[in-house]
Amino acid sequence: MAKAFRRSGRGADRRFVATLDADEREVVASLMDQVHDLLEPPGHPSTGDDAFDDLVAGLDLTGGDEPPAPVDEGPRDPALDRLLPSAHREDDAAAAEFRRLTEGGLRHRKARALAASAAVLRADADKVALDEGQARSFLTALTDVRLVLGERLDLRTDEDLELLERAATSLDDDEPLVHVIALYDFLTWLQETLAGALLRG
Repeated sequence: MAKAFRRSGRGADRRFVATLDADEREVVASLMDQVHDLLEPPGHPSTGDDAFDDLVAGLDLTGGDEPPAPVDEGPRDPALDRLLPSAHREDDAAAAEFRRLTEGGLRHRKARALAASAAVLRADADKVALDEGQARSFLTALTDVRLVLGERLDLRTDEDLELLERAATSLDDDEPLVHVIALYDFLTWLQETLAGALLRG
């Protein structure tokens, strides 16, 4: 059974520790892989393994094709706009120029945090134990996974999630949507407990 993140130790020995079983770690790591692949610029090798695709049954977090280049990208996966929001919502030219100058670096930093966090989850250990730098990267990775999953579920407000959860109560437990909502709630819980542990640190 999963146990929330908590702070352990002091000074250089301080760690942020959670207990997740092997299946929980692999599901979260697989999601991080998929969001990594969405963010990674074209031409870079994929690190994802599609193990979660069957569960989401059509809610493919990668959006299907490789991510487009930041310049002249044509149709853009809306999940990228959640991960990389426009800096100038009312000035398309300024937004495009800002994206040209900054998006590559931001994609790389986010992809690196996702890859590092997935590697930690796949380490041969009973607990997830993070130093402060790893914890901040892990928090960023969890946030990005939730943003993409929220986009795939068309969530914009807390009320949207409440309506979706209410609708899911009439579905059988083995329906994919029920599992996806449960996963979204699990990621939210992980994110909140890690953020809380960092704030108390």
